Amino acid sequence: MKKYLKLMRVPHYMKNGLIFAPLIFSGSLLNIDLLWKSILGLIAFSLIASVVYIINDIQDVELDRMHPTKCKRPLAANLISLTHAKILAVCLVLVAVVINTYAASNGLLAWASLILYLILNIAYSNGLKNYPIIDIAILASGFVIRVLYGSGITDIEISNWLYLTVISMSFYLGLGKRRNELLKQKNVSRKVLKYYNHNFLDKNMYICLALTITFYALWTVDPVTISRLSNGLLVWTVPIVILICMKYSLNIEGDSDGDPVEVIIKDKILMAMVALFGLITLGIIYI
Repeated sequence: MKKYLKLMRVPHYMKNGLIFAPLIFSGSLLNIDLLWKSILGLIAFSLIASVVYIINDIQDVELDRMHPTKCKRPLAANLISLTHAKILAVCLVLVAVVINTYAASNGLLAWASLILYLILNIAYSNGLKNYPIIDIAILASGFVIRVLYGSGITDIEISNWLYLTVISMSFYLGLGKRRNELLKQKNVSRKVLKYYNHNFLDKNMYICLALTITFYALWTVDPVTISRLSNGLLVWTVPIVILICMKYSLNIEGDSDGDPVEVIIKDKILMAMVALFGLITLGIIYI
């Protein structure tokens, strides 16, 4: 069972927490009906995300066997057969569709987001990952689609500033991942790395980081945000966001593959900072 959970990349489900962003930042987290829909949506999206990981591992199984860490993945290590992996992927899709039917009902945005995520990532696994910029755009789109899916599930409109924050943050994470892959792997296990160089990735990565902080700060002082929350206290979370970004960047500059989930779960201090930000933000919005 453990090897199948590893194939599904369960720890990466934390990315799907972005589905709750519209619900949390709108002040509607205590709405039981919307909260239940978001939980069901989280499960459905997580299963589809696992399908994407399985498809990607099937496509990359030979390349993964040459990678220093990916060679330990279940398919690359021959712990699970390709046939069993394909059967699991089909079962996960079917279960996800059933759950999403209850969560999204006839919500067009939610269904469109889920389908778009699956199609984009299948296209990524089947060749688009070898095209520079396009590969990073698809990586970044995954985070944005999660927020759009959360919006579709709850029928809550996303603030433009929050939308821009997620976009710029997504590009920062995608560029950071490619940057560290280039430094540690060259182009041995990922063909697209031959088109990139360190300076390009490094500069654009930190441009996107600066934009992330700027857009978030502008969201906290937006009159619409202040009016919705009945206070202007969120601006005091901006320094915490800056510190989190600095700590994450420090980790990226160190011995890391650049995968966002791996960077966060391997750093207890960073996890504590994120938890602190979450608690303070919830306190400001709901107390």
